[in-house]
Amino acid sequence: MNPLKSVPGTIIAGFVLALLILLATGDGPITAIGSAKGNAIIIWLHVFSGIIWIGLLYYFNFVQAPALADAATDDGGPGGAGITKYVAPRALFWFRWSALATWLTGAAFLLHRGEFANAFMLGLGGDNVNAYAMTIGIGAWLGTIMLFNVWVLIWPNQKKVLGMVEASADEIASAKNTAFIASRLNTLMSIPLLMSMVGAGHGFFM
Repeated sequence: MNPLKSVPGTIIAGFVLALLILLATGDGPITAIGSAKGNAIIIWLHVFSGIIWIGLLYYFNFVQAPALADAATDDGGPGGAGITKYVAPRALFWFRWSALATWLTGAAFLLHRGEFANAFMLGLGGDNVNAYAMTIGIGAWLGTIMLFNVWVLIWPNQKKVLGMVEASADEIASAKNTAFIASRLNTLMSIPLLMSMVGAGHGFFM
């Protein structure tokens, strides 16, 4: 059976290839003993899930929403029913679960480093400012707000918009606006979030 013919098969094959590369390259920096090894594995999973989450966030905002708006104004076109019926529910499945996986792996990384509390206190919990904790903590807070938006504002309201739960026309209109604004806020926050996450590991921005 060709693993490339299914999404799970492709993902599993990708992880197998990555592990084979690790075994082939020996005891390099990424396979170092102890804390560094744990950090590398957690960061790997965090980045992997984060790419899925933010990638879909950008897809929704940069591609799907404008395309559906164009489809709604195109009287002679095919409309957006195919996207709302087949694409959006599947994209939202990966979107919401990758958001949770990103937050959990990020929390696991901070716990593994002993920086969880420091990060959420923005490095202000001691006598001196912890620059690393402040930088990554800003990203952690933004990611937490974004996760809240995904599960509390975007997903429940998108279920109404897509007809997955019963709702009146007024409720659908309100749900569409709420989900749209929450999604745009997440897109806005993702920019400083990425700055903070990258900055924490590469010399800081704050």
